[in-house]
Amino acid sequence: MVKIDTRMKSSRDTLIRLIAVFKLVKVVLLIATGVGILKLIHKDIAGELDHWIAMLGLDPGSRYVSQGIQKVTSLSPAKIKELGLASFLYAALFLTEGIGLWLLQHWAEWLTVIITGSLVPLEIYEIVRHTTAMKMLVLAINVAIVVYLLLRIRGRSLDARERSR
Repeated sequence: MVKIDTRMKSSRDTLIRLIAVFKLVKVVLLIATGVGILKLIHKDIAGELDHWIAMLGLDPGSRYVSQGIQKVTSLSPAKIKELGLASFLYAALFLTEGIGLWLLQHWAEWLTVIITGSLVPLEIYEIVRHTTAMKMLVLAINVAIVVYLLLRIRGRSLDARERSR
């Protein structure tokens, strides 16, 4: 019989719950983004962007800000709606992951490995296109999450085999 140290199990559960909180923070950000995007459908997008750029203290003459304004103002209402809905879909996925992980469900670990792992190539592509510290940080966190969960799943599988002997 394998004796499990309760302190070790508790710290592993804490780490899973931290991953859950990370996922749930993403949910809040994605919902806020989706609502913000959908509010742009019937508004003067350029005026709204000018307001937010001034409020955030960004330089409107900056190359990146200028390119961003150009891209956003050229979006059709249908495309804006698609982006808002996509934000809500990602939020729903992350909500499912976050709640499942918080409840320490094994299926949530697998779901998180699959979803987070499948987004890593997109994150790498975005970093290659335009490297930022935030993109690098998010990639590092997501890779660490996938590796940790895979090791946790593998360890549980090995423990089950050991107990069945």
